[in-house]
Amino acid sequence: MELVDQLAKAAESEKMKAIGARNLLKSIAKQREAQEQQLQALIAEKKMQLERYRIEYETLCKIEADQNEFIDQFIFQK
Repeated sequence: MELVDQLAKAAESEKMKAIGARNLLKSIAKQREAQEQQLQALIAEKKMQLERYRIEYETLCKIEADQNEFIDQFIFQK
C-alpha cells in the first residue's frame, strides 16, 4: 500500500512538472507572438518613415535643381 502511495505521488509530481512545462511553452509562444507583432509594427512604421524621407529627398533635389538653374541664369545675365 505504501508503494502504491509513493508511485501515485511520483506520478502526480511528474504530471505537475509536465503541466508546468506545457504552460511555460505556451507562455513563451505568446511572448514570441507579441514580440513578432511589435516588430511587424516597427517595420511598418520604418517603411512609412522611409517613404517620407524618400519624398523629402526628391523634393529637396528638385529645389536644389531649381536653385542651381536660377544661379546659372543669374550668372549668365551678368
